[in-house]
Amino acid sequence: MSGDLLRVIEELPVPDVLVVGDLILDRYVTGAVDRISPEAPIQVLRHHRQYEKPGGMAAVACNLARLGARVRIAGLVGEDDEAQALRGALGGAGIHIDALVAEEARPTTVKTRFVAASQHARQQILRVDREVVAPPSASSARALLEGVREALPDVEMLVLSDYGKGVLAAPLCGEIIRAARAAGVRSIVDPKGKDFERYRGASAITPNRSEAGAYTGRAIADYDAAALAARELVERLDLEVAFITLDRDGIFVQERGGRGAALRTDPREVYDVTGAGDNVIAVLAYAMAGGAGAETAAALANIAGGIAVERFGVVTIGWDEIAERLAAHGGGTSKMVPEAMLERLLDSAREADRTIVFTNGCFDILHAGHVEMLRRCRELGDLLVVGLNDDGSVRRLKGEGRPVHDLAARATVLGGLASVDYVVAFGEETPEQIIRRVRPDVLVKGEDWREKGVVGREFVEASGGRVVLLPIVGGHSTTRILGTLGGKS
Repeated sequence: MSGDLLRVIEELPVPDVLVVGDLILDRYVTGAVDRISPEAPIQVLRHHRQYEKPGGMAAVACNLARLGARVRIAGLVGEDDEAQALRGALGGAGIHIDALVAEEARPTTVKTRFVAASQHARQQILRVDREVVAPPSASSARALLEGVREALPDVEMLVLSDYGKGVLAAPLCGEIIRAARAAGVRSIVDPKGKDFERYRGASAITPNRSEAGAYTGRAIADYDAAALAARELVERLDLEVAFITLDRDGIFVQERGGRGAALRTDPREVYDVTGAGDNVIAVLAYAMAGGAGAETAAALANIAGGIAVERFGVVTIGWDEIAERLAAHGGGTSKMVPEAMLERLLDSAREADRTIVFTNGCFDILHAGHVEMLRRCRELGDLLVVGLNDDGSVRRLKGEGRPVHDLAARATVLGGLASVDYVVAFGEETPEQIIRRVRPDVLVKGEDWREKGVVGREFVEASGGRVVLLPIVGGHSTTRILGTLGGKS
């Protein structure tokens, strides 16, 4: 399954997506708590720093942009400094903001979280919301609907991200969904509250177990109850598919006329659920816009949501991180990826400021020296890519009878190492071409290459990277092993 999902990621086209809903500015005030106030029985937060991130539907848009989608948004902001902060952050992420509507009497929604941070953990101790919960004015509603209609011909998917602040109240929500249907654009809704009737006619909906239970009148304690609720959602709201997110139990998927499927998630420590749903709907929208089936899209979204709850605050998850998690659980050859897919994954890693390390070799008989060298390579950055000579290039380098193990076997063994994130095969005489495609921040070879000259050094250093020569781990040699076994060196 992991290998199949990696191929899906590789083949997904880049979609154009329109996100509509409630914009929020998430503000964080962090500090340390070491005493109780003498004025009242409350904690005193000693201020360290303050920062802001796009939240609500803006977080969904940023997640889609991180995945690589071309994103447009439509929503309401105020005429205030917070609106300017949101515009700047969204524009900086490459998101089109032409359809944002400013409403003078409506302040931009701000959620301020006060967080006690220590060396080992962060704990939210208070949240203060500044908001107006009301439908848009008549003029703002008309402007929003006009902006949506203008954008629909240029997108493959509409995402409705409802945070209950009023932008997606009836009747505007229904008008947006009908406009999407008329334009032949599929729509997916992250709902809020109990009134799901305003989402009727959407392509898909993604309630959590509590929301789905409130609408259907069912307590969703297990997969059987989820199946009944999901079928009811599909029928009552005229949907193509319902996704019920079940926190630690994963996602239940019900397509119209289908059997339904429970996609379990791996047990994990939940650190912070903030924004996990935004990651889920972003991956669902991207994958479905690219032609993936509902169950496949949900499997990918399940992984993204699982990664998100392990981190603090609103985070964006890229395909590189989803692929890494797939590789870690799939093992073996699932870490070997085609060059085109690797470039896409590494672009996502670079956007997240992750340091990419590259080394290469034949790795025909993996021994302790190789394992230690690869461990040291991984310590030099956040992600290690290993270039692996294909069978033809090994034969040209080492002679007939080599390799002892074919490419797939060698990749499987490398993929079993925790230090290795990706394996990519190459068949050229030197790794110069694959180095240029990987564009590593750190290029690593053994110190025995000091005199021979490191292939790719000039390119890496000209690109702002560095070359590291690691000491050879003594006492280990493929030639010696083969000689002992009576094989060819």
